Amino acid sequence: MRIVDLIDKKSVKLNLTSNEKLKVVDELVDLVDKSGNLSDKDEYKNAILDREELSTTAIGEGVAIPHAKNKSVKKACLAAGISKEGIDYEAFDDSLSHLFFMIAAPDGANNTHLEVLSRLSTILMDEDFRNNLIKSTEVDEFLDLINKKENEKFPQEETEEIEDKIVEDNKSTLPTILAVTACPTGIAHTFMAAENLNQKASAKGISIKVETNGSAGIKNALTKEEIEHATCIIVAADKNVEMARFNGKKVIITKVADGIHKSDELIDRALKGDAPIYHSSQSNLSNEVSEEKEGLGRQFYKHLMNGVSHMLPFVVGGGILIALAFLLDDYTINPANFGMNTPVAAFFKTIGSQAFGFMLPVLAGYIAMSIADRPGLAVGFVGGVLASAGYTFANYMNYSSDTAISAGFLGALLAGFVGGYVVLLLKKLFSYLPDSLEGIKPVLLYPVFGILLIALIMLAINPIVGAINTGLNNFLASMSGTSKIILGTILGAMMAIDMGGPFNKAAYVFGTAQLTVVNAGPEQFAIMAAVMIGGMVPPLAIALATTFFKNRFTESERKSGIVNYVMGLSFITEGAIPFAAADPIHVIPACVVGSGLAGALSMAFGCGLRAPHGGIFVLPTISNPIMYFVSLLIGSIVGALLLGVLKKPLDKIK
Repeated sequence: MRIVDLIDKKSVKLNLTSNEKLKVVDELVDLVDKSGNLSDKDEYKNAILDREELSTTAIGEGVAIPHAKNKSVKKACLAAGISKEGIDYEAFDDSLSHLFFMIAAPDGANNTHLEVLSRLSTILMDEDFRNNLIKSTEVDEFLDLINKKENEKFPQEETEEIEDKIVEDNKSTLPTILAVTACPTGIAHTFMAAENLNQKASAKGISIKVETNGSAGIKNALTKEEIEHATCIIVAADKNVEMARFNGKKVIITKVADGIHKSDELIDRALKGDAPIYHSSQSNLSNEVSEEKEGLGRQFYKHLMNGVSHMLPFVVGGGILIALAFLLDDYTINPANFGMNTPVAAFFKTIGSQAFGFMLPVLAGYIAMSIADRPGLAVGFVGGVLASAGYTFANYMNYSSDTAISAGFLGALLAGFVGGYVVLLLKKLFSYLPDSLEGIKPVLLYPVFGILLIALIMLAINPIVGAINTGLNNFLASMSGTSKIILGTILGAMMAIDMGGPFNKAAYVFGTAQLTVVNAGPEQFAIMAAVMIGGMVPPLAIALATTFFKNRFTESERKSGIVNYVMGLSFITEGAIPFAAADPIHVIPACVVGSGLAGALSMAFGCGLRAPHGGIFVLPTISNPIMYFVSLLIGSIVGALLLGVLKKPLDKIK
């Protein structure tokens, strides 16, 4: 379905009057309603807002495409609006949004809204086209521009006979370079990366074919013949795509953002053949050696982050519910039973503890799955449970009924990696079985033998890892004075060094791991408090600097700085990334000093945090909350002052 077929003239407004995100949503919903295709405007608006809660639909470059699929929509339609001044729609590149397209799709199995999204994302990559739309003075002119661009990018479909002839003719001119694009949501960024790769290749006179792995499925799929003919393949993806088909080919593996912003560089690399040969783990060709050797550190980090990313929802959700239980309980009733003394507190504590209890099994399970694919999940999950429980052989040999010592986070980490490689070993061993047994491997052989082996391994190593874990916890519990402050400084600084990168994640994982300690004491909770305050300081320091040192920042940066107040208070360190990326020499040192100071002060004042997230919103659950807020304020002010000193005024930069 073509874009212009979905737009009613009454649903186009060339001078939006709103200046805030929520207000522009109201204005666009009204435009959709004018088409007569909504049975319940409020319900559709709520669907739009629910989608925005997941992630912003501002795709950058001044464009926003809010969309919703809902039963209140009678017929698929599209509204469009222009803001000459621009509106902050929380775009990932911090740009103001000028062009708005709101998509309404009826509930059901069809994927009309995804088709429209992909078409819009593609044609709006053209900067001249976007500018011409913004300059439109008449609705007819606006629609005519879209129609012409759509005809250019998506010519009317010809008959099947002509299409078959074109396919046949093209067999002699197969593309030199192939590409695959995919993002986690499979909507805008997938198609933006594909369009940019196509544009750059076309500009260089290079033939390319790009497969998109979107929410509506795989489009423009690469054929076996095209893969065999290609000199190089670019995989710009932030999620798993089918890779076994590329065995023996030169493959560049990168993130989808590089497909958007570094497409020119990727095309040049592909032309030069500057890529390793991909060797699929599913291949049994023993005489081939893969030239694609990821460093051990990168492999470890990739697998660990797969586990951590799946673990965090359990940690955050469960941890905050547990913290609420302590907030709502009465300590004086029974100090030994704090958190469970009142019915309301007991409810939150029980639910939170159940959710939090999944942390270690999920961590281990998804690390193993990252290593060995789906067969690794059950094996890693069981290994994580055994590590958490601390079972040993002594439990089953009548030595003692109380020999279990939890191996904690370290044990679950080990279980994930061991479980993953155990499954890889089983895959290798079972590869010699007859092909007729292929179907029973994932449902019988891998789980039975994998779970048995990981159980034997974990029962053997749990005493050792448990002892290490206990020793580490005892050491942390014994820390006091200077040693506590030094640890707080280090953890706070780590949160600001790369703001979401390996150092940040290492500190955060260390902090959340302390919350899993059985009968955790004040020192364990103090570590989490220092970690969170260290992550809150960078956005707040930048927000303060953009407010009080305006001449150091551009107008766009000052507007983005205001958003960082909210992000900092919400413990979203990533709000500082655009500033750090634009000026790392000045921004990062200032943030590191501010975060390190805040972490040290938090430790010095004995602040403790039972929740792994929440920022200022969980302040009531923090022990010594007033001094925690003072520590946050001091760290943020020091970071802002340093940033003001280090950055030169814009009018003095030559």
